[in-house]
Amino acid sequence: MRFVIQRVKEASVKVDNKITGQIENGFLVLIGITHDDTKEIADFMVNKLLNLRVFEDNNGKMNLALKDVNGKLLLVSQFTLYANCKSGNRPDFLNAAKPDYANELYEYIVKKSKERVEVQTGVFQADMKVSLVNDGPVTIVLDSMDIMKK
Repeated sequence: MRFVIQRVKEASVKVDNKITGQIENGFLVLIGITHDDTKEIADFMVNKLLNLRVFEDNNGKMNLALKDVNGKLLLVSQFTLYANCKSGNRPDFLNAAKPDYANELYEYIVKKSKERVEVQTGVFQADMKVSLVNDGPVTIVLDSMDIMKK
């Protein structure tokens, strides 16, 4: 599972020129899911995301988590995070989970996140237009293969 996390001042997602999700002050999170991801991995990743201390404290140090700043989440499914570009110039997406399984885990991530913070979303498998004002800029990639003990 991969999360590309961008600390934002504002972010929104449009589908068919209609806003489906919009936040101020928080994280825009692009979510990639692969075949062997599980709910246990999702739980770990959501916990890591929500406790990530990348907001500035009174001393200007990145020391505060999302909840400390009343931040919000905008969660967007993005299968292209599992693009394989090793051969040729056209990426393949064989490592991305099949849509039914990916949607199940994506919805689980949304549900678990909503238990703790305000969440807005994109639309699974839709052609989305994402806009953001990256704060910092701060962009962090969490990959479960890199951060979880297996």
